[in-house]
Amino acid sequence: MSANPFWTDSRLATQRPAVRALTLPSPAIEAGTEAVSTRATARRRDLSVPSWVFFCTIMLATFAVCVTVTMRADAAMHGAAQKYEQMSTDVGQIRDTNEALKREVERAHRSNGITR
Repeated sequence: MSANPFWTDSRLATQRPAVRALTLPSPAIEAGTEAVSTRATARRRDLSVPSWVFFCTIMLATFAVCVTVTMRADAAMHGAAQKYEQMSTDVGQIRDTNEALKREVERAHRSNGITR
């Protein structure tokens, strides 16, 4: 079933549009409409910031948050690495001290003839 393009033309040709009287708007209505359109135009002028400005502002704020989070995470990681290095140094010193004490105890056992 194909569309009949002549249907609309024949329908429009059979209709007889009624003639309407031209009404002139009253000055009061015209002034009210003018005020509304002036307000709308002023409002449009006030909010004439392009959408890309809002987009760039949001992107800049997002970038700033990401940079802040990254910097704080990096600072926390460096702090943890320094603590780890300090603990590793302390553990190494304690091991050396324990090893020295162990040799001293073994030497004391041998010199006194104490066996385990």
